[in-house]
Amino acid sequence: MANKILSLENISVVFDGFKALTDVNINVMENTIHFFIGPNGAGKTTLLDIICGKTKPTNGKVKYFPDGKEITLTGMKEYLIVGLGIGRKFQVPSVFTNLTVYENMELSLKNGKGVISSIFSKPTEEEKERIDEILDMVDLLDKKEYKGINLAHGEKQWLEIAMLLVQKPKVILLDEPVAGMGKPETYKTGEILKQIKNECTVVIVEHDMEFVKMIADMVTVMHEGKVLMEGDIDSILGDETVQKVYLGRGGERNAGRSAVQKWKSDGFLRMEGRAGRSFVILLRDNESVGWCEKLKSER
Repeated sequence: MANKILSLENISVVFDGFKALTDVNINVMENTIHFFIGPNGAGKTTLLDIICGKTKPTNGKVKYFPDGKEITLTGMKEYLIVGLGIGRKFQVPSVFTNLTVYENMELSLKNGKGVISSIFSKPTEEEKERIDEILDMVDLLDKKEYKGINLAHGEKQWLEIAMLLVQKPKVILLDEPVAGMGKPETYKTGEILKQIKNECTVVIVEHDMEFVKMIADMVTVMHEGKVLMEGDIDSILGDETVQKVYLGRGGERNAGRSAVQKWKSDGFLRMEGRAGRSFVILLRDNESVGWCEKLKSER
């Protein structure tokens, strides 16, 4: 039976009086692929922000259990959390396009070293083998001398995942890793992540339900800042409430097509949806962290 690697306990987040998360309790097990799904503004990305230390919860704690230890992450600096073995990849690839694939890997390898040692050190033979092993896993070994600018979109995503893996994390957090990919690249990404979970736990925020169905071990459905349901993919797909609030609308990918942006200012985005329903989405760093439906009297 898998051991627990992360525990989110009674997590609540309030931004300027807006409840982005309310009493969220989630356990993530070792060597699993755990998805956070749900409508826009449900709190999925905020959960990743809480885990990696980018956002501090108003209430609650995040606990981490590496090698049988118990560490409270809440209140720790982001770089310290990274040093403990929790890496994060954002939706937009951040590889250095003027460097080769191999040079990007070398640079990532040096993240855990001091400034002086990073300048003068060269990879050991063991580290070189590790780099080649990971590049082979993500199917980029034959392209290790390619510059980042010459990689396809999917290849840049795989390189960034590889750059996390070379640091030997115990948990990686991925935000929409297949966004913008076609079916072949999406399938290949799934196969890569299934290999990776043998080395570390993978936590993913995702909108593409076909991708979720392909590789999910566990799925947490978020709705209005709360956990709506949690279980394996068959349980999620068969649940009537999940169908009603999320899957019945085709997931976020299709739901987004039915809304038209009206205006954006001061961290708020107004959306007009079907049947004249109007919503206000709270933005933070241009990402949605919560939403509420406007009452007719407010429109």
